[in-house]
Amino acid sequence: MPEFSVSLAEIIKEESYETLHMPADPANVLIKSSDLSRPGLELAGFFDYYDSSRIVVIGRSEMAFLTEMELKQRVEIMDALFSRQAPAVVITRGIDPLPEMMSAAQRYHVPLLRSPEPTSSAVARLVAFLNIQLAPRVTRHGVLVEVYGEGILITGDSGVGKSETAIELVKRGHRLIADDAVELKRASNKTLVGSSPENIRHFIELRGVGIINARRIFGMGAVKQTEKVDMIIHLENWDSNKIYDRMGMGNEFGDILGVEIPLITIPVKPGRNIAVIIEVAAMNNRQKKLGYNATHELLASLGMDADAMPMEPKTVYKDWITRKS
Repeated sequence: MPEFSVSLAEIIKEESYETLHMPADPANVLIKSSDLSRPGLELAGFFDYYDSSRIVVIGRSEMAFLTEMELKQRVEIMDALFSRQAPAVVITRGIDPLPEMMSAAQRYHVPLLRSPEPTSSAVARLVAFLNIQLAPRVTRHGVLVEVYGEGILITGDSGVGKSETAIELVKRGHRLIADDAVELKRASNKTLVGSSPENIRHFIELRGVGIINARRIFGMGAVKQTEKVDMIIHLENWDSNKIYDRMGMGNEFGDILGVEIPLITIPVKPGRNIAVIIEVAAMNNRQKKLGYNATHELLASLGMDADAMPMEPKTVYKDWITRKS
């Protein structure tokens, strides 16, 4: 898995930090760890497990602890902390830096920043931003749309109708995130976030028409920058020899970057309104997440026990793009 990074300049812009000391161009300072350091034992002189790749966050408690020290001890601790050259030190709550802190930052060329936010809020915002920017990622061929608040990743062979379906969904009031190439990031162990490469954002290719800009044609409300992936819908040409799931008892998932996403296959043939089917699939997926299953209710109304029905084993497609239909 390749290693990703985010520049300190991007962090400063995103978090609106005030620059107290910047020894170099922040665009060239690369952050590679989403973990932060809240120095506790380090301020007492214990650095055995200190990780110098982490941004250091100093809040009111740490500042109060430092001000209680004798001047000589405080100078030694600041020297020991800044000499390990963290990528940046952030002071929260708008607190003024101690003179010894500023001197150490200048001496060891460590960026010193300040946030007006409370420490807990500043840490939560920064960790969330770093988790997204440094997340493992992959680019896949497909279309990502938001349908009734559900992120739907539409996959299938070229020419099956993915882009045409996306246009129909946009016309029906839903939003486009990415067409053709979808950048997927693992924001957590259970969450995938999709977006479009910046150079093709909002563009859709329609065979026979050419390239269109969805934002220009349908307006700003028709597009979105990012969206969580809640479901994968795989489109394939109708195969009369294949038995498709008609009861919804199937249990298929697509595996992307180690995250399992519910997957359904929709056969395509003339006369089927795929956009409407995807709308229904999105609403049904939301109901399932809320604990309602229409198949179970139908079986119960017929006097059958859904739990006693033979269930298909869980199927996970790790290579869900190229799997055989």
